Amino acid sequence: MSSHSQPHRVASSTRAVILGAGPAGLSAAYELEKNGVHSLIIEKEGFCGGLSRTEEYRGYLFDLGGHRFYTKVPMIEQIWREVLGDDLLERPRLSRIFYKSKFFGYPLDLRNALHSLGHLEAVRCLGSFLFSRFFPEKPEDHFEAWVSNRFGKRLFNVFFKTYTEKVWGVSCRELRSDWAAQRIRGLSVGMLLRNALRSHKKQPDQPQAKTLISRFLYPRLGPGMMWSRMTKLVQEKGSEVLFNTGVQEILWETGRITGVRTARGIHRGSHYISSMAIRDLVKRLNPAPPEFLRRAAGCFHYRDFLTVVLIVRGKNLFPDNWLYIHDPRFKVGRIQNFNNWSPDMVPDPETTSLGLEYFCFEHDSLWEMSDDQLIALASRELAGLGLVEASAILDGVVRRVPKAYPVYDTQYKEGLAAVQEFLRGIENLQLIGRNGMHHYNNQDHSMVTGILAARNILGAKYNLWRVNSDPKYLEEGDEGLDALVDLAETQPLVPLTIEAREIA
Repeated sequence: MSSHSQPHRVASSTRAVILGAGPAGLSAAYELEKNGVHSLIIEKEGFCGGLSRTEEYRGYLFDLGGHRFYTKVPMIEQIWREVLGDDLLERPRLSRIFYKSKFFGYPLDLRNALHSLGHLEAVRCLGSFLFSRFFPEKPEDHFEAWVSNRFGKRLFNVFFKTYTEKVWGVSCRELRSDWAAQRIRGLSVGMLLRNALRSHKKQPDQPQAKTLISRFLYPRLGPGMMWSRMTKLVQEKGSEVLFNTGVQEILWETGRITGVRTARGIHRGSHYISSMAIRDLVKRLNPAPPEFLRRAAGCFHYRDFLTVVLIVRGKNLFPDNWLYIHDPRFKVGRIQNFNNWSPDMVPDPETTSLGLEYFCFEHDSLWEMSDDQLIALASRELAGLGLVEASAILDGVVRRVPKAYPVYDTQYKEGLAAVQEFLRGIENLQLIGRNGMHHYNNQDHSMVTGILAARNILGAKYNLWRVNSDPKYLEEGDEGLDALVDLAETQPLVPLTIEAREIA
């Protein structure tokens, strides 16, 4: 069947079983319902939205990570608008770097950066930049060398090193340089100078680097509002959602999945879509899968994080949506100001809700700290940063987020190859979403994988594994998919280590 063919409508008796009620799984159900196909969605947690959910504490709403609703895919924005209507706000983006008690514009404004550093340090930075142009570090095979050669060592240390190492837990000299080339594509000292000299009014014929986007969409009550409403819509049309229902076993035989066992019984359908973490899916296959696939389950690793939300007396503490904390004296990596995402997320306008994000590995010393210890740490750091007085902190709560970032290490490609080999023999199972495919997706990309999986059930033949890696493939899709050609340009990128490159 040609990829240009339209999906065929499936008889109403056909039902898909979807594992996970995050953006990918719900988007699959939403697309199927548009074509008269009901789904059963199984969700282990008591909420929808996955990583893109909204949490609540004493009336304060907060986001886990700060989920901008930004996409280059008109089809995805159309879904956001048809689901949320007037509850989808357009918000100005302001994010800055906080370093040595000073604010630096981000995306970088060269005039602001040099002014805030002070005259002496500005001269040193310019000297460091010139030195890097005449005496670049060779070979340019790691992140530190690539950035330093283009911005100078001193600007690298201020604006790139500390935050990158906080997020990924790896030295910048161990990260591949090609990640920097992709991650900072279009951003250079030359562009920073042009942005500093030209009018702040954006010219329509002057494209911006993707790091310079200044506005985004956001649900009035946080990202979970989108997924709660989508859940309600698919339920009203006939799909069923089972919350607090963990998958105990995934039953299979040669060539197909036959059912999913939970504490509620065995659930059967003609098709199965999974957004659960790959290693968890493999462990639940019954009978046990081939040895090569069991080994592959150990190839998938994750970077985790936790959020400490502090309720603070006072308003308008700072105008940013979020701050990047580059000072190595502090463990916190990023601070969200939820009042500035949407004022409706804070019940008392005389208070502010701040989310301090700590990047870690599950079960390391930071992860294992008690909630009280973490709240005390976050309170000390927030006061130590000079952003609030310690006496103004009224309350706090902790949320841990496992499997937040799939790690692209020395083993993940081997694992994905084994999984894809196994799936070629299973005709009615598709994997979607960030953890379902071990791809570091934004929510719009996760939505696309869910939509395409649904269209495959309806008769199309999309190779979901190529969506994130082959822009030319996206141009070959059916109606509506021509718009996906820019999708890969908007996805966050995950670095590989030098060791991983040598093995790959």
